Amino acid sequence: MLQLSEIWIYPVKSLGGIALSHAKVTLRGLEYDRRWMLVDEKGTFITQREYPELALFQPSIENDSLVICHRDSAKGSVRFSLSQKNNSPKMEVTVWEDIVAAQEVDSDISAWFSQILGFTVRLVFMSEESHRKVDANYAVSSEDITSFSDGFPFLIIGQASLDDLNARLENPISIQRFRPNFVFTGGSAYEEENWTEFTIDNHTFYGVKPSGRCVITTVDFEKGIFSGKEPLFTLSKYKKVGKKVIFGQNVIAKQEGYLSIGVSIDVQKRTQSKPVVG
Repeated sequence: MLQLSEIWIYPVKSLGGIALSHAKVTLRGLEYDRRWMLVDEKGTFITQREYPELALFQPSIENDSLVICHRDSAKGSVRFSLSQKNNSPKMEVTVWEDIVAAQEVDSDISAWFSQILGFTVRLVFMSEESHRKVDANYAVSSEDITSFSDGFPFLIIGQASLDDLNARLENPISIQRFRPNFVFTGGSAYEEENWTEFTIDNHTFYGVKPSGRCVITTVDFEKGIFSGKEPLFTLSKYKKVGKKVIFGQNVIAKQEGYLSIGVSIDVQKRTQSKPVVG
């Protein structure tokens, strides 16, 4: 039996994640997932690819607020409302090839991040009015949207896939290296990469594209540094399609709803090809 075992959100793109027991599914992703993002002076997004120290910022939800702390407690913390109803001027920010409408959360909060990072950044928010389309080559509908994610609203990974990878590594790693939204138990390693339609507790999702992995998977999120070549080096030996190392499946939701860990997953449709394993 396939069972949803973990739910994760990453409220600020490329900062730490939050494990949840239940979550609201929206069409652009889980509620609060990657709705905030740090941008540089040009309005371009920044990530752990260039700044692994971003992993040292850890968010948490307290009542109706998002609190962000640094692993170095001496650096303090910031807090702001999850509702994000403010009158900040709209601005254009860039995430990959997309130009997206956003608003700065608070200049003092931006200054806090800037002081710790050592260069000027702004924390911005994607409002409900801002619509960022997913790649049309993989969209189920022309109306499919996402948040500040790399490209799709959701990412799902099987625990069996991580277990198989860890059996090949000298030093096992956590699922957090891959920043999934959904983790499930049961089934075979990498089978999720062939799912094209499935339900989680009767909520329909579409698997649209195996997830290409990058250098962020090599960041030691407890130290905020690159830790070496793993797991990309090992994955490249048996999970490479073209020039891309893949791990996990990008997903789009059919409808909004609520999910809790422990519910069942049923797969309706799979691709004919088998996941790349070796």
